[in-house]
Amino acid sequence: MKDFLKILRQYASPYKGLMAGSVLLNILSAVFNIFSFAILVPILSILFKVDDTVYEFIPWDSAVALKDKLLNNLYFYVSDFAGTHGAINALLMLSAVMIVFTALKTSCYFGSNAVMIPISTGIVKEIRCRMYNKILSLPIGFFTEERKGDIVARISGDVSEVENSIVASLSMLIKDPILIVIYFGFLIWISPEMMAFTILFAPAFVWLMGLIGKRLKRNSLEAQALWSDTMSQVDETLGGLRVIKAFNAESKMRSRFQDVTDRMRKKVARVSIRQATAHPVSEFLGTVMILVVLCVGGAMIIGGKSLIGGGKFIDAPTFIYFLVILYSVIEPIKELSKATYSVRKGMASMDRINRILDAENPIKDSAQPLKLDGFKDSIRLEDVSFHYENGREILSHVDLEIPRGKMIAIVGESGAGKSTLVDLIPRFWDVTGGRITIDGKDIRDVSVKDLRTLMGNVNQDPILFNDTIFNNIAFGVENATMEQVVAAAKIANAHDFIMEKEEGYNTNIGDRGSKLSGGQRQRLSIARAILKNPPILILDEATASLDTESERLVQDALDRLMGGRTTIAIAHRLSTIKNADEIIVMHEGRIVERGTHEKLIDLGGYYKKLNDMQAL
Repeated sequence: MKDFLKILRQYASPYKGLMAGSVLLNILSAVFNIFSFAILVPILSILFKVDDTVYEFIPWDSAVALKDKLLNNLYFYVSDFAGTHGAINALLMLSAVMIVFTALKTSCYFGSNAVMIPISTGIVKEIRCRMYNKILSLPIGFFTEERKGDIVARISGDVSEVENSIVASLSMLIKDPILIVIYFGFLIWISPEMMAFTILFAPAFVWLMGLIGKRLKRNSLEAQALWSDTMSQVDETLGGLRVIKAFNAESKMRSRFQDVTDRMRKKVARVSIRQATAHPVSEFLGTVMILVVLCVGGAMIIGGKSLIGGGKFIDAPTFIYFLVILYSVIEPIKELSKATYSVRKGMASMDRINRILDAENPIKDSAQPLKLDGFKDSIRLEDVSFHYENGREILSHVDLEIPRGKMIAIVGESGAGKSTLVDLIPRFWDVTGGRITIDGKDIRDVSVKDLRTLMGNVNQDPILFNDTIFNNIAFGVENATMEQVVAAAKIANAHDFIMEKEEGYNTNIGDRGSKLSGGQRQRLSIARAILKNPPILILDEATASLDTESERLVQDALDRLMGGRTTIAIAHRLSTIKNADEIIVMHEGRIVERGTHEKLIDLGGYYKKLNDMQAL
């Protein structure tokens, strides 16, 4: 329950006014319910001749106990009305009064539930938004440790589970304790003796409910983990469908999927069976409690005295009223037990959500970031080293200067640390040794937003979105006009193929640009970088996966893009970087050679070896 209250403090604080309104309406609902059933007492006592007592009015300011005054004067008014207007009219009058109180009760009940709707929907929206914002803010390194399908499962399945369990139970967790407290308080006021017998069942009730729900959270956590496995496999299947079909591996993937879904089915079945026991157990205990109270109370009425103090017991109509209110309290107890189970089940999903929300982001702005206005001088890597958490060293004591307006190419075999080095400059990772400066300012001392504003990226695999061509080119640029987008597309050699599309720049390119060829996707990516117009350009093997014709078009677009910019290019095809101002050759995380293409060829080292292999 402590964790549940923590969730309320985190997400429900903006709705304090609505929650207060719900509490008030639930209190009124309980009070009107008590008064509506109170009408039963005079009906039974007077109209059906259960009690022949003649009642006299007791002044409200007399010293008589309030309970006795209320019951006596209620009987007096009803008997006086019956004597004056007849028993049938008295019955109709009492029925009308009961209908009014019932209408008030149900209206308050409806109002309390209606008030909870914006609270519950608001909490779910806030959880989803916080998760999405956290995903956007976390560094790239976080997602190398997590499966994409698992993250999707948490933002979809786990949030839905929280919605269906914790948030759906919120109304009951507010309403039912209020009803239970008011009803039990009123029952104690009517007959302390009878409540003494009733309360004896409370510890047993709570103990049994706790015993059933003890393992519910753990089983729910395991079930949600299996749901993540299922989503991960679906994601892997969609991403690798071409390979699966090419290798005739459909039966293998089908078997894997059936295995994980079967294990999830068994775990969910256990959770559901345990949760399903809540209602019948509470129903059984409630019935037993009513019958025990009925037997004990009946014995007192028959004997004419209390079994505890020996004094006179309550009369039969009041005892029946006691049973009616007692039965009314059974329903909120059952609902509360069901809500408790739902909360335990939902807390398992909340734990999984919190693993993302509470994840530490090591890429943080300094408390007072330095201003970074443009790029004027150079980028420097000073004795830079880097290793992943609990991993081997990827970069070791790298020193590099990238002057403004120059093109620096980085080459080397796979695993040499090229991409890691480039990823350190926009702070996708932070260095573990040394420092990186721009115009003499450590990039950790400037804001991440200012730093990345200076940079544009063109990657080997173009990252496009399921949107129009216009929106993909204008992505990240506020208020871009059609003229600006068209101009960028023309520079990137993309305008001609765009205009061949039926809807032109309004053409939707599908998931990850699946409706376009590789060269077309890359040219859109270049157009996006051109529109951003950054002073620093990072090219990560931008032409590595293209055919000769597409490479020529893309390379031409890149040459236009690189004009006058500081360019850092990772390249496998050495032919694309022969004109670089300086070529950096990396091997096992270190810079082993550097110079122009001609100087490195004359040196006869790693670079010449790479060049000869490509020539062959």
